[in-house]
Amino acid sequence: MNALLESLLVPDDATWTYFYRRLDEAIPFNWHYHQEFELTLTCNSLGQRYVGDTIEPYGDGDLVLLGSNLPHTWMSQDKIDRRQPHVAHVFWIRPDWIHALIDTLLELKHFKALLAASNRGIVFSADVAAAARERIEGMRKLSPSGRLVRFIEVLSLLADDADHRLLCAPRPEHEPVRQADRNRIDKTLDYIHRHYQQEIAIADLAELAALSVSGLHRLFKRHTRLTVGEYIAQLRIGKACSLLVSSAKPISCIADEVGYANLSHFNRQFLSIKKMTPREFRRAHVRKGAQPESLAAVPDDLPSPVHYSITQARAG
Repeated sequence: MNALLESLLVPDDATWTYFYRRLDEAIPFNWHYHQEFELTLTCNSLGQRYVGDTIEPYGDGDLVLLGSNLPHTWMSQDKIDRRQPHVAHVFWIRPDWIHALIDTLLELKHFKALLAASNRGIVFSADVAAAARERIEGMRKLSPSGRLVRFIEVLSLLADDADHRLLCAPRPEHEPVRQADRNRIDKTLDYIHRHYQQEIAIADLAELAALSVSGLHRLFKRHTRLTVGEYIAQLRIGKACSLLVSSAKPISCIADEVGYANLSHFNRQFLSIKKMTPREFRRAHVRKGAQPESLAAVPDDLPSPVHYSITQARAG
């Protein structure tokens, strides 16, 4: 399961961005990564949190910090209070800005260890998450300068959390996408994500990217660490995972829906990638008593989180 690159999460005239998201139906599966650090507080929601190579259940008040280019998504399964929406407070922070701030203010030097650890994803202890939640929930009503002060206060709380937990194994640094290649990568990944249920010819992707077939292979491998075939397989299996826990569809129907005409081939690839069968995965990740058939289907066009946001507050 690999990720779609997202860009422009923090506008050019800001150093960090705060989104207050209210989603009545569901938090959609949107497997992606981006350059910015991300801090996410999720409220009134139950589901699965996908970060790097881990899949874990999350609940009300889940608070996670993610480093640059760490693939991730949340996918809701139910609400705590079904009369109220799912809520997510999401912060995107430019790495150059936060590092410059730490270098300028010696009092913030203990943030360095926090940011370094976020390369593996950090989930914070219940006590610290609760204290941070008190400060975060009223942030959207503050002025830009007030939000900045409150945000630094929240980061200070997180940096002092001795009971935080790392989510992923150590990973190499992701190679930055050069501007000259960004358009080619975006076009190629967008096409794959829109047509993953069909047969995709490498020659067609190469033509779309204005590259030779060998040039496309090199570019794709450099920026995703996978071949095109491996990427498509992991995307299909990732989609199957989301359908297994968000619907009650038969496994054979899910296999066909994500692009596998042969059920045996689907089962083999699923086992190879997830290290368990589709049936085992469904049993492990569907919350007892939940009604998966009542949940919204995962959108095929993988919309960016901005499309689900009610309030955007820039800080600069």
